[in-house]
Amino acid sequence: MLKQRYTVTAALPYTNGPLHLGHVAGVYLPADIFVRFLRMNQHDVAFICGSDEHGAAITLRAKKEGITPQEIVDKYNKIIANSFKDFDISFDIFHRTSSELHHKTAQDFFLKLHEKGKLTEDTSEQYYDEDYNQFLADRYITGECPKCQNPNAYGDQCEKCGSDLSPTDLINPKSTLSGKMPILKTTSHWYLPMNQHEDWLREWIKNGVLDGEKQHEPKAWRNQVLGQCMSWIDGGLHARAMTRDLDWGVKVPLLNSEGKVLYVWLDAPIGYISATKQWAKDNNKNWEDYWLKKELGTNRTGEESKLVHFIGKDNIVFHAIIFPIILKDHGDFILPDNVPAYEFLNLEGDKFSTSRNWAVWLHEYLVRYPEKIDELKYTLTAIAPENKDSEFTWKEFQARVNNELADVLGNFVNRALVLTQKYYYGKVPALGTLTDVDLQVLADLKAAPEKISKLVFAYKLRDAQTEVLNVARIGNKYLADQEPWKLIKTDEKRVETIMYIALQITAQLSQLLAPFLPKSAAKMRHFLNIDIENWESLGKTDLIPEGHQTNQPEILFQKIEDSLVESEVAILNEIKIQHEAEKVADNYQPAVQKENISFDDFTKLDIRLGTILEAIKVPKADKLLQLKVDTGIDIRTIVSGIAQHYSPEEVVGKTVSVLLNLEPRKIKGVESQGMILMAENSEGKLCFVLPEKGFEAGAEIR
Repeated sequence: MLKQRYTVTAALPYTNGPLHLGHVAGVYLPADIFVRFLRMNQHDVAFICGSDEHGAAITLRAKKEGITPQEIVDKYNKIIANSFKDFDISFDIFHRTSSELHHKTAQDFFLKLHEKGKLTEDTSEQYYDEDYNQFLADRYITGECPKCQNPNAYGDQCEKCGSDLSPTDLINPKSTLSGKMPILKTTSHWYLPMNQHEDWLREWIKNGVLDGEKQHEPKAWRNQVLGQCMSWIDGGLHARAMTRDLDWGVKVPLLNSEGKVLYVWLDAPIGYISATKQWAKDNNKNWEDYWLKKELGTNRTGEESKLVHFIGKDNIVFHAIIFPIILKDHGDFILPDNVPAYEFLNLEGDKFSTSRNWAVWLHEYLVRYPEKIDELKYTLTAIAPENKDSEFTWKEFQARVNNELADVLGNFVNRALVLTQKYYYGKVPALGTLTDVDLQVLADLKAAPEKISKLVFAYKLRDAQTEVLNVARIGNKYLADQEPWKLIKTDEKRVETIMYIALQITAQLSQLLAPFLPKSAAKMRHFLNIDIENWESLGKTDLIPEGHQTNQPEILFQKIEDSLVESEVAILNEIKIQHEAEKVADNYQPAVQKENISFDDFTKLDIRLGTILEAIKVPKADKLLQLKVDTGIDIRTIVSGIAQHYSPEEVVGKTVSVLLNLEPRKIKGVESQGMILMAENSEGKLCFVLPEKGFEAGAEIR
């Protein structure tokens, strides 16, 4: 196989919160699988990522938490970086856009574009918050989306319908700082005239041709990437501001630009380049070989690097249109060979949502289940949203682990190794005469690596993982059909051949599995007592030779108990209940004041303190309690609709406020001689109106 240099990037996670499983399934895990596969094939790879630490959302989160933007990015950078490390994502570097190297790289890039006349300076009216005396960046403005009427669209994008917006498109805009409607005020910015790039972009994206030369195979690009890009281009591109009026970010390196920073979607993708620079410096590499055109790097006789961006679908336009324009305008850089964008992963019937806390947070999963890393990797790859939205449920997680990892893969590996220990003290037996069945199994084994390779290079990682598991299915069927545990009594030589083949399947699985489940693959190699990790060794029938000593195996995958599923679903149900309560509270409006009454009307009400002596539930009435109340002047029966808020045991002994002179009436056959006074909150919960200590039954309320 021809060796190639690859620069593989994974979208820079935004440091205003931790990672959830939607982020992992749609960017970082598939990128890691692809890179591990490339490394096993001896390709030269730079796997680049880092935290995106600028932009309006960071400052908004800082204001919300009452700390500085730097404290926010430091906090979440640490959580995110540790999560990647603990989840065994194999970045060559995880950098930061707040670093000095990045700021200089981004500023130099901006200056090069400016010097070449690729940016235009223009004035426009932008929203301004008079209370806070500042211009409002896109995410500082919310309002109604003009396309889908979502009332909470942002100034740059509607997250409900996915439409690209400008702040002035919003209906009834309001500032997220003051909550008031902003005014329009004139400001100056530098713009990227994207409308000047439509022709070459269309030819490059649709046909893979750049400046008359074939650059990439457009058929290898996902339909959603091509579709979204062509929709933007055919709809007409517009100039986009590359600077913002903010005090947090990369400062614009020009005179008279005080209070302005680079637009985060200029700043952030350049973060891939600055991270590569840092990695190259730390590892005695030349960063230019991974980013610049072949004739500009040091390796001018070799192949040009292939640039691959793993992203979510909400970042398609930035990586397949805006960043390529910036790279081409600069003049020295390669353009992406592919942009494998993923759709969204949902959770238990609803979208992942950071704001609603509707998520399974990666760092929390790793604390609860540090021994189940590969189980999660397997499930997320099996349901990965490669071409359409998909869904994670704890029930499916359990089913995938139990029915596929444990019953198929783990079962085969355990059978092959345990029988080898039992019959041959762990040594690989000799290969004897091959039957037609043996030859077919070996042929399937030889064909599997190439089939999987084609799927990986086509970015069909779900299918590739399925093919790996199919090798285990071949092994399971082979052992089940041959029944060596029975045949050992009558034909020991035949069993030697069967077990030799079973061990070759196991050895190949330990290699095929390495990009997908690296920890489990390493365990298998330990069981087999081998240290091979090389894709090119696959397809052979003697990965482990006759007489090789294997080790005692252990259970590869423990089954997931129902209790784990029940516990995780309960956590999500609690989150849902809490969110609904918060939503009710947010929308709560106190009842309108009733009509005025005279003082004489008020004096007619006889309200006193009463002590509840007894309480029982009213039969066939879920909401009612029958109370015996000492009012200080008598003991009377009162029926009260509080049974869904208090149990009988909770109310006995309480001194409460009672309206005595309410006309008696029968409720469910019981005459009620008064009313207990209650307060109701925004969630519809009731509580007693209680006196201070030292007040007893009979005290008047006036």
